[in-house]
Amino acid sequence: MATVRIRFTVNGATRQYTGDGAQPLLWVLRDAWGLPGTKYGCGIGACGACTVHVDGQAARACVVPVGTLAGRAVRTVEGLAASDGRLHPVQQAWMEHDVPQCGYCQAGQMMACAALLQHQPRPSEADIDAAMRGNLCRCGTYARIRRAVHRAAELHAQAGAATRRDARPQARSDATPVATAKEMGDQPAAAVRPATQDA
Repeated sequence: MATVRIRFTVNGATRQYTGDGAQPLLWVLRDAWGLPGTKYGCGIGACGACTVHVDGQAARACVVPVGTLAGRAVRTVEGLAASDGRLHPVQQAWMEHDVPQCGYCQAGQMMACAALLQHQPRPSEADIDAAMRGNLCRCGTYARIRRAVHRAAELHAQAGAATRRDARPQARSDATPVATAKEMGDQPAAAVRPATQDA
């Protein structure tokens, strides 16, 4: 692929890349932009250690040519937590269940899980199998990973419920009470004027 000059976002920030369009995204993230959370495992998209999100979908960064990403949104494990530092439900679940052993594959495992929950907030066992089967763990922590996926789904649902509660309209404590017809001397409604404040 020829030299390209493109822009796309990484963890919400706009990045500009100029170079070989065939360069795998993995090496741009790690070597050019200092984001080492995305790991090199196999180089052929078979192990999942390099999993990132591209437009919300799990993708293997080692086989994604950077030249195909113009105008798209990439998210790495460094961008999983909220901007205020709050952990993503997946990160919290991984900590609660003490999932990592050597830890090398876990960034990719968490990114695969986060993509799953984004599209299937209440995953079945079959959903988990389908989403996670391409992410290999040489330490064999699969039982802990599965428990953590279920816990992450619970935390994800709780966070969604809290967000919906916070978004509900709240009654204004400073609102001017509406006068009744009796209080206004049975005046027609058109004669009632709302209170105003001087500018």
